[in-house]
Amino acid sequence: MRMNFFAIVTIFSTILGTAAVAEPKHGIAMYGEPALPPDFVSLPYVNANAPKGGAIVQGEVGSFDSLNPHIRKGRVPWQLRFLAYESLMGRSWDEPFTLYGLLAESVETAEDRSWVEFTLRPEARFSDGSPVTVEDVLWSYETLGTVGHPRYHGSWKKVETAEAVGERTVRFTFNVEDDELALIMGLRPILKKAQWDGIDFAESGVDTIPISTAPYVITDFEAGRFVLLERDADYWGNDLNFRRGTNNLDQIRMEFFADGTAMFEAFKGGILNTMRETNVQKWDTQYGFPAVTSGDVLKSIIPHKRPTGIQGLVFNTRKPQFQDWRVREALITAFNFEFINTTINGDAQPRISSYFANSVLGASDGPAEGKVAEILSAYGGNLLPGAMEGYSLPVGDGTERNRANLRKAIGLMEDAGWTLQDGVMKNADGETFTFEVLLSSGASEPQQIVDIFSSALGRMGITPTVATTDSAQYKERTNTFDFDMTWYRRGVSLSPGNEQLLYWGTDAASTEGSRNWAGITNPAIDGIVQSMLTSPSQDDYRAAVKALDRVLISGRYVIPVWHSPIARIAHAKSLKYPADTLPMYGDWIGFQPDVWWSEE
Repeated sequence: MRMNFFAIVTIFSTILGTAAVAEPKHGIAMYGEPALPPDFVSLPYVNANAPKGGAIVQGEVGSFDSLNPHIRKGRVPWQLRFLAYESLMGRSWDEPFTLYGLLAESVETAEDRSWVEFTLRPEARFSDGSPVTVEDVLWSYETLGTVGHPRYHGSWKKVETAEAVGERTVRFTFNVEDDELALIMGLRPILKKAQWDGIDFAESGVDTIPISTAPYVITDFEAGRFVLLERDADYWGNDLNFRRGTNNLDQIRMEFFADGTAMFEAFKGGILNTMRETNVQKWDTQYGFPAVTSGDVLKSIIPHKRPTGIQGLVFNTRKPQFQDWRVREALITAFNFEFINTTINGDAQPRISSYFANSVLGASDGPAEGKVAEILSAYGGNLLPGAMEGYSLPVGDGTERNRANLRKAIGLMEDAGWTLQDGVMKNADGETFTFEVLLSSGASEPQQIVDIFSSALGRMGITPTVATTDSAQYKERTNTFDFDMTWYRRGVSLSPGNEQLLYWGTDAASTEGSRNWAGITNPAIDGIVQSMLTSPSQDDYRAAVKALDRVLISGRYVIPVWHSPIARIAHAKSLKYPADTLPMYGDWIGFQPDVWWSEE
């Protein structure tokens, strides 16, 4: 009996001690404290006095058959996930990973971040005028974490309990050590529970427009053609400091096109009033149409400091022909980057050298040192050549034939058991080495890249096939990993964390709909990401990310192309942005149209 009494006292003292350290705050940062004080006027990269009004009309290649971006089924305009929904906390895109109160007026977490509490603002409302309740929050988290899109499932599995601990306060207690979870829990979209009574959330399409708390509401649409969002004049957060200077445009219209050519012609004709251009040669040679020369359309350059991420042709390592790293290295070597870069871009663009290049998180050249080497050494048996000693992408001679690299590529194929037999690449059993490249219709640049690549492979006795499908088929096939190779783009942030497991974690490799298209199953990646999530300091965290970068690039999962440290946006002269106070993320989520305004 006495032991039980002291046990109770010990537990009670521990709870009191934790509570004494924790306190409600206006924001939370992954490391240290938020840069902005509780009484900040506005985010630092907005025009706090921006006028309201006007419209932005954006284009998108493809189609859509759903307005619910929180489920796996259907094709949804990607912008809706960010424009039409709100979360408990909001991100500042001028800080690597800092959140400020949005629907929540405060956040409180244990010193060891084993739990987090959010207290709702009493004024928070859905667009129908009803209050946001703790019940709505709990329902949203459980629904998204169980039947929502797979991106929500991983973090929900790490929640031991989710409960109301006050009239406006909800607490999440975690079952794993993961410092990032306290922040992730603040970033889930909050939906109205009552709207979904009797409706299958996972099957909802265009027949149900989710009710949310966001500044914009969907007021009109035609499946596959356009979506119109209008600013809610009665939006609950109009006076919130986090929202001051944002959401200035009265209308956001998204127009859909069969291909990029049709979309560009619509911009030239004035149907669209903004265009983000990723092709340098096109930017330099095709933006001289009358509206540009007259000054009615402006060409803006937006610099940024974020990592390159990865873009290029991804190998599906679930397929037997791509399971040997030497085969992947051979095809990377045969990929004539220098020639392709000049041919397509005119002015050569810098190549993506690793997943976190162009930032403080990118792997350094040469052998791993210090904490990075220490982290990698624990996974020696799971590292491919180049992870520890350093990996550099093959460099061609710039000519179309690229003979030296093709000889190296053929040698690597021989090492992997494939040889040229009567001009055809075959193995000892006489099986021909080939693969299919899956592309989405309208993807003109990837198609051009693949055409040049295929020509080079032909000189190695390899003849790939190219399958072009519409956007619906493309999504279904990539969701189910039904491809050998395809075009791949994955952006990463300055605060990578749990989402890295969705991109290249072992569990995601067997989860249909996940972003691990490469099928990566490497214990080193899983373990290093866990080190990132539990790093005691900023230095330890950066070392873990640099180690992850080394494992990914030496894994040879993608044939990388180029990146740009700037964004190129052509837009009507009436559309303005705060050019003197750009966030470190530059043209990223939360930039256009969030901080733009109109001066018509």
